[in-house]
Amino acid sequence: MAAVAAAVFLLAARGSDTSGPRALTEDEANRLAVTRFRNYEARGRAVTITVPGTAGGLTVTGSVDFRGKVGYGVVRGFGRDTSSDGLIQWTATSVHVHPMANAPAHAPASPPGPGWYDRPLQASGSALDSSLAIALKLGSDRPDNAELLPQNGAAWWGRDQVDGHRVDVMTGPSSPDRSGTAGNVRYWVGQDGTMYRVRVRVESEEQPVVIAFDTQKYVPVEPVPGVTPAR
Repeated sequence: MAAVAAAVFLLAARGSDTSGPRALTEDEANRLAVTRFRNYEARGRAVTITVPGTAGGLTVTGSVDFRGKVGYGVVRGFGRDTSSDGLIQWTATSVHVHPMANAPAHAPASPPGPGWYDRPLQASGSALDSSLAIALKLGSDRPDNAELLPQNGAAWWGRDQVDGHRVDVMTGPSSPDRSGTAGNVRYWVGQDGTMYRVRVRVESEEQPVVIAFDTQKYVPVEPVPGVTPAR
């Protein structure tokens, strides 16, 4: 698993054609503007989130419901002990974990009843929680403003192939409330605006978080029994 994670980081660090950076063309800006909206239109996407760590990392394999703002899947450690392994469901404010000694490859469609532990989602200091929060924000109920993206620092960096799909690699603009953050997020975007991969730098880790959108069919997220996700 560690070797696989390392390969993901190396692949995500560069596109196969890295002749950028340069300003976005009108077509590229339009595609970047709709990529989060495409996720929302699909309701949700199957994802694999690779979270780095100095003592070994974590992978979360599951689904994100971009309309309900809730994610669900299996979390597994690599290069570290397996004390964090199990099922996980999260919202923008809370994390629900179900520890499992032998976590399955894929989460059961319906979360089991007993055995869940709840905690607040940490706003800072946790690479896992930062990754979970970022994943929820990769869907939006409206397209971004294509004209403002280049003005705020979004750029084209190269071309790549993801699962046989030809994609453009672009960096996002500065965050609305944080100037100078342009380039912190890198998107692998298809010709129709489909998001295939995202690489994000988080404050608590030197290596980036990688969120890969799987080609498998999205499985609707059911809430943990007794929990109503915040909308």
